[in-house]
Amino acid sequence: MKAIICEKYGSPEVLKLAEIDTPVPEDDQVLVKIHAASINFGNLVLLKGEPFLARFAFGLLRPKHPIPGGDIAGVVEEAGRNVKQFKPGDKVFGDLSGSGWGSFAEYAAVPESSLALMPAGLSFTEAAAVPMAAATALQSLRDKGNIKKGQKVMIYGASGGVGTFAVQIAKSFGAEVTGVCSTRNIDILQSIGADHCIDYTKTDFSSWNDQYDLILGVNGSNSMRTYRRALKPDGQFIHVGGSGKQMFQALMMGPWVSFTGKQKVGSFLQRQNQNDLIFVAKLIEEGKVRPIIDRTYSLEDIPEAYRYFAEGHARGKVVISMSQSPSA
Repeated sequence: MKAIICEKYGSPEVLKLAEIDTPVPEDDQVLVKIHAASINFGNLVLLKGEPFLARFAFGLLRPKHPIPGGDIAGVVEEAGRNVKQFKPGDKVFGDLSGSGWGSFAEYAAVPESSLALMPAGLSFTEAAAVPMAAATALQSLRDKGNIKKGQKVMIYGASGGVGTFAVQIAKSFGAEVTGVCSTRNIDILQSIGADHCIDYTKTDFSSWNDQYDLILGVNGSNSMRTYRRALKPDGQFIHVGGSGKQMFQALMMGPWVSFTGKQKVGSFLQRQNQNDLIFVAKLIEEGKVRPIIDRTYSLEDIPEAYRYFAEGHARGKVVISMSQSPSA
């Protein structure tokens, strides 16, 4: 089979297309023919080996998982004898970040706990855009943020992969949602139901007067002091992505702020969870959530896809389609 191999940390140029053996599923695994995958922030961490602390999980000197890629959408080709949930022919989607990665390939042997049945009505390309980004949005809002109906919620960095899901999921919980993005992305936020939109190129966020119950920082470089001014006295800020400085402030200041006052500041990392895949699939089938896709690349063009994603301006998700022809 064809697969993208990453044998050392570095730039997108270290990603190589290779022919390798098709994996054989173990008793508790299914073999999935992959139709599409997608890129997430974690893929950049695995590529660069930065921040350095991540190497203790992913390999100190070189990646211990040679085939990158977490999100997956495809068809079950073979099921191990202990598999209970899936059978050959089932259309599935899932998150391989907790089971060795490996979605940037034509096939993957996957634990059944990493998969769920694809939402009805979605193409493989659309389904591949969902797992990690939607789970990040869901877990940060529901589990970390304890979102409630009627709350005022701000999504800073609302037009990217996680952000577009966060806006829609927050709305599904009955929140009043404000999305922050650049001018060119206002139309996207309006199309997915944001109640209010702030154009950060025209409005100085540090002088913003409204206050929120919950702020999700998906992208940006604002200081914790700026975010805290936009929180209600008992509000909560959750760092999901953004600058390294912002992450450092959330990790270092968060425990102190949370301990000494009513406001809470913290950071969040998504975890693979089958039940959350099923929950998001239900939201999609109910018409409450839909994936937003910016660009689609072929497997051969993954280095180019990485470069585009790393620029940080993607409108929604960047997807890898196994059936798409390489770009000229």
